[in-house]
Amino acid sequence: MKYTPEHITELGPDDIFVFGSNLAGNHAGGAARIARLKFGAIQGQGEGLQGQSYAIPTMQGGVETIRPYVDRFIDVARECDQNTFYVTRIGCGIAGFTDEEIAPLFKEAMKLYNVRLPESFVKIIRRDEAAAQQTDTQQTDARQA
Repeated sequence: MKYTPEHITELGPDDIFVFGSNLAGNHAGGAARIARLKFGAIQGQGEGLQGQSYAIPTMQGGVETIRPYVDRFIDVARECDQNTFYVTRIGCGIAGFTDEEIAPLFKEAMKLYNVRLPESFVKIIRRDEAAAQQTDTQQTDARQA
């Protein structure tokens, strides 16, 4: 499994920088600022593809308000399979969420060969999947006993 690098300073021609945004598209700080200065993020565009970047809104409420935007991103990543998407720790900076809260939103993205996630997200998703599998096994064993 390849991960999103901790610090991205350049991209290949088919690479996309995925960052957390706000709905107003005010890309003033954190990864959003880097996206605007280096990777073509458009001031005033809070979601979607823009230059070599993709904005996912994270500042509008709780974690569940982020899910639809992550789901749309996953659909785009499936369609644009010639691109490699480098997902930053969206929502875990200025927005104030933890990796534990955000990582599960990207469970389906982890299955895509062209999406790179932060190592912390991957570890959380794998841990949660292992725990769910163990619970399923214990329930099956209990029913068979």
